[in-house]
Amino acid sequence: MLKVRIIPCLDVKDGRVVKGINFVDLVDAGDPVEQASIYSKAGADEICFLDIGASLEKRKTMVDIVLKTAEKVFIPLTVGGGITSVDDIRSLLKSGADKVSINTAAILNESLIRESSKRFGSQCIVAAVDAKKHNNDWLVYSHGGTKNTNMNAILWMKKLEELGAGEILLTSMDRDGTKNGFDLELLNTATKELNIPVIASGGVGKIDHFKDGVTNGASALLAASVFHFAELSIKEVKLYLNENNIPVRL
Repeated sequence: MLKVRIIPCLDVKDGRVVKGINFVDLVDAGDPVEQASIYSKAGADEICFLDIGASLEKRKTMVDIVLKTAEKVFIPLTVGGGITSVDDIRSLLKSGADKVSINTAAILNESLIRESSKRFGSQCIVAAVDAKKHNNDWLVYSHGGTKNTNMNAILWMKKLEELGAGEILLTSMDRDGTKNGFDLELLNTATKELNIPVIASGGVGKIDHFKDGVTNGASALLAASVFHFAELSIKEVKLYLNENNIPVRL
């Protein structure tokens, strides 16, 4: 089994890290460059920056923040939000990002995943999926979780894999910020259907939620609130997983 990655997620809006519940009621959680540097020193395996307002506001993502972060952080950096073209991806990779996270743009233009994975390699392309349960299905939402696409989330993730995405960043909108744990049914269903790694996102509130994510198929675990507000440390989480025979980088 590959070592499980622990990834702090920094949702950025107006140049600040923010955190909310179910994608709304955002509160300030600090400076993104400073936060990323702190997490890097604390043992994070990767950092994920998501410019949560970029697609909705129809603007490009935060190249300046990426440049500043790349000077201080020496672990893989994934950046998403407002990416609409191969040129946008090239710009972010040149600025210091190791991967890009594509969500709304892939929904609007499937060929972007295919073209970018061929151009830069699938290892650089993370397909982000924001899913919410409706009756017995999970549906995909775009534009920062504001627009229901009516697409089946499981089928869409399979399509993204076919198009060349290297991994899936799967966020449960129902669990986001609730601290009730990952949507394990969604995660388990997705990981059984896919052959690429899945990053579990949305809902971490207790240390055992990280273990639950791994036992339900996640290759990486993303969290925000519990790290931003010092409820758990990355070291605590890694030691806990290691004690439970889950391989991590200590």
